Formats: sequence, structure tokens, C-alpha cells
Amino acid sequence: MTQPKPRPGRIALVSEHASPLAELGGPDAGGQNVYVAQLARHLARRGHDVTVYTRRDSPGAPPMVRTAHGVKVVHVPAGPPTAVAKDELFDWMPEFGAHLARTWRHTRPDVVHAHFWMSGLAALTGARDTGIPVVQTYHALGTVKRRYQGTEDSSPRERVELEARIGLEADAIIATCADEVDELVAMGVERNRIGVVPCGVDTAHFSPRTTARRPGGARHRLLSVGRLVPRKGFDRAIRALAGVPDAELLIAGGPEAPLLFAEPEAERLRKIASEYGVTERVKMLGCVPQHLMPGLLSSADLLLSLPRYEPFGIVPIEAMACGTPVVATAVGGQLDTVVDGVTGVHVPPSGGDDDLAAVIRSLLDDPARRARYGAAGRTHTLARYTWDEVVDGVARVYSRLSPVPQPSEVAR
Repeated sequence: MTQPKPRPGRIALVSEHASPLAELGGPDAGGQNVYVAQLARHLARRGHDVTVYTRRDSPGAPPMVRTAHGVKVVHVPAGPPTAVAKDELFDWMPEFGAHLARTWRHTRPDVVHAHFWMSGLAALTGARDTGIPVVQTYHALGTVKRRYQGTEDSSPRERVELEARIGLEADAIIATCADEVDELVAMGVERNRIGVVPCGVDTAHFSPRTTARRPGGARHRLLSVGRLVPRKGFDRAIRALAGVPDAELLIAGGPEAPLLFAEPEAERLRKIASEYGVTERVKMLGCVPQHLMPGLLSSADLLLSLPRYEPFGIVPIEAMACGTPVVATAVGGQLDTVVDGVTGVHVPPSGGDDDLAAVIRSLLDDPARRARYGAAGRTHTLARYTWDEVVDGVARVYSRLSPVPQPSEVAR
């Protein structure tokens, strides 16, 4: 007898500041936007009814948008309908949560998955006394940010305390790497309530592009990618470049190239390049469109990913998917994603510039080693970081709490 097909799950994703519709490259638009967009897309592709709730940040934003992949994106009216820095959104979370509560009284999801701590507050408010299970992914933790930024931490002062409370009240926690699990346990979250599911990468889009390879005799190309914020370590890459005389450094991130001269971090980096005598070998590209990123990553001899701290870090796995070896600081998610001596090299987060330059030179002088690391990176990414693998892991967490079927019960 044929078994009845399991009904699709009704899944609500809450992402208060990181809309899946946002253009990447802004100060608060990055890896979380990609994660939410891809998770929603792949869940919908498996037949689930997926709604993403994000804050309305434009007066012209319609109440609801349905994407080409069938995902409903609801713009929640909470606070002014204008762009607001995420650290300033805390005061509007009760309004956001109240909207969710009203909505879910009429259209009840099977499971709610909150992304970032403020989304967790809103989701728990919306689901209170309903029995709807809430899954929490932090994407970044206030304890880590405060440890590294100290008095420069712009987060609301309540953040650390409220993150711990969310960890106790949510039905399950999804961490993105082992380092985050240790942080959560130190906050008082029970280890057996935490699952580890990494972020993913579109391995069809991010793949080696042989046409991007540069001619023999060209300078070695080093590449760094990310938001233009001090913690990303672009300054360290520039200082190390002084010890790698036959290389250029490309920095991709921030606003569009014509607007970089008004960007404070770009100006700081230009001054460092001048101080170290490498101005002519540092090229700041600004925001690079996603469709051009695989070619750019494939054109690099090495990706330098040198943040002081990194909750997960999507760029290293994008580079590995393109067959590019990675030099990465041994922090956060990079401890999991970049396999030291296999897909790249780990360096200390606070090591000297000369030591970093020596690591870079040793790799540039050994093309066979770089090729080996690049091939291993592609294999590693296909084995662990495809979106199908990630969605399988997330769906297993959902299915323990709700009628959302196990991955084995749903045709991909």
C-alpha cells in the first residue's frame, strides 16, 4: 500500500534586520541575509510553505512580496519605515513581536525559526502561550562582540543578558560552528539542546572559473572580501603586503567604488597603505555584484580572511568552492571551515605582520601546494557545505519539534 505523502510544513523565519530581498554589501547586509534567503528558497523548493518576517525599512515596501521561488516575505511595520542600523532596532522589537502574535493567532506556523537575538525576542513574544516551537540561530553572539570590541561595542547594553534568556526559553538552538557551542554553554544553555548546522554555499554558482585565471608573469593576486569594518582585518592584510613585494591585494566590500571616498574605513585603509608604501598595489573594488564573485575568487592565488573574530564567515567557503586556497585567522567558524594544512592555513588572530607575510610568501612560492589546497577545498565544500546538506540539518531540528517532515520523507 502506498504511504500517504507527508503534508508540507508551515515554516516561519523571523529575520528582523536581514531581509532576504536586501542588496548585499551594506553595513548590516551580509552573511545572515544570504543564509535566510537560501534557507527559505530551499525549504520552499521541497514543498514547504515558507514565510519570512522582516522589518519594513522603506515607505514603499509592500506588505508582502512573493519571490520567484515561492517564498512569502512579509514586511512587518515596526518602527519608522526607513533604514535603521540594526543596533538601534531594539526598541521596536515589542511592536514586531506583537505583530507576529496577531498574525500567528490566525495563521499558525508549525515551527518558527528566529535569526539573530532581536528576532528571537520578537519570535518568543509572538509564539508565547501558543505552543508553537521556536528555534533560535544567533548568527553572532553579544558575549563575543563585547569581548573583542569592549567600549566600542554599539549593541544595546541588555543584549548579553537577553541572549542568555532566549537560549533558555527557545525550544532548540542551532549553532553554526563548534566554537559557538562552547560560548552558548558558558552562557548557561544546555549542550544537549544545541545542534550544529553550518552555513552553506551555492556550489553551482561558486565554482572554479578557469577563464578568470590570469596570464603567466602577472603579479600574484591576494584577495580579501567582506564588509568594510575594522574587525575584518583588511588593515592587517595591507601591512603584510609590504612583505610580499611581488603581489597585489584586492579588497572587495563596502559601497560601490565611486562612493568609497566617503567611507571612513576605506579612508583609514588608504592611509595604512600609504604608510606602508603599498598604495599602488592595493585596489579597493567596493561592492562587487554576486554574479561576478566566482570569477573574482577564482582569479585569486589566495584568499586572505583575517578577522579578529568571526561568528561563522561565509567568504572562506565561497573561496574554497571556487578552488581558491585560504589563509584564515584561527577564530570562530573558520576553525571549522578552513582545514589547516588541507584547504588552507590558519594564522593566529593577533600574530605579527612579518609572520603573516612569511606564510603568504611560502604559499605563493609553492604552486603545487596551492593547487592541492584548492582542489581539497572544493571537495570539502561539496561534502559539507551545500545548501541541501544545510537544509537537511535544519529540517531535522524542525522535525523533532513539529510536524515538519524529516528530510528523508521529502523529495528534494
